[in-house]
Amino acid sequence: MLAAERGAAANTLAAYRGDLEGAEEAIGDLAAVDGQSLASLGAAWAGLAPSSLARKCSALRQFFGFLADEGLRDDDPSSALPRPRTRRPLPRLLGHGEVEALFNRVESEAESGRSDAVRMLVLLELLYGSGLRATELVSLPLAAVPRDAPFLTVTGKGGQQRMVPVSTRARMALSRWLVLRGEGGKLLFPSRSGKGHLTRVRLFQLLRALAARAGIDPEKVSPHVLRHAFATHLLEGGADLRVLQTLLGHADIATTQIYTHVDSARLVALVNTRHPLAQVSGRG
Repeated sequence: MLAAERGAAANTLAAYRGDLEGAEEAIGDLAAVDGQSLASLGAAWAGLAPSSLARKCSALRQFFGFLADEGLRDDDPSSALPRPRTRRPLPRLLGHGEVEALFNRVESEAESGRSDAVRMLVLLELLYGSGLRATELVSLPLAAVPRDAPFLTVTGKGGQQRMVPVSTRARMALSRWLVLRGEGGKLLFPSRSGKGHLTRVRLFQLLRALAARAGIDPEKVSPHVLRHAFATHLLEGGADLRVLQTLLGHADIATTQIYTHVDSARLVALVNTRHPLAQVSGRG
């Protein structure tokens, strides 16, 4: 159902499958369990992070909803599931200086003309300059590369397509990479074996190695952290939240709103200088 009707991504399907199998190992046949058994999962999952607990509960709620819709159960015991804290964690951030240090390092390395260095430059440009998810980036087909229009066509979560802007400098880096990449294959970032694309794990490793060479703590850098930096720095520059939602491919603007905390100082200054009452002084 998740795959056919909702178009869930492969990673989501794998995570939910693991969650359901783990719950079944803990309390038995899920199709027959009662609310008391589900409530006991609270103790079994006590050590999990709130985000992990929320995902496991979501998997089970959707499973029991599916059983009810299909007429396989007359009740839905999911109300007995533990209730995770709903507060979303704040994203890790990179400052402008740290991003600049990453680019200074990768640009100096790309001057050598080595294919791996130029590829790293393109990867960094698209992570920070276009806000792509790691999976979206590594799996880009050649057909997604713009010819005339400065946009990439990206297939995101749930198979949803969106257009993301590509800066002039990113397009220049892409042109260099396409020459070095050579002919053959339909993927923009093929693996060394040529049988698939660069993996997310390898992208993660490459970024951390670059951070170390740039004098930045590797623990601070990941593909998702650069996506956060893209969003945060756009907001700092005055981007509209709805535009940012579109660029990031968020289905719900509530997900995008997590970034508003980082720009609180700018928002306060905006109210103090732009609100009509800011122009009125001496009110009693």
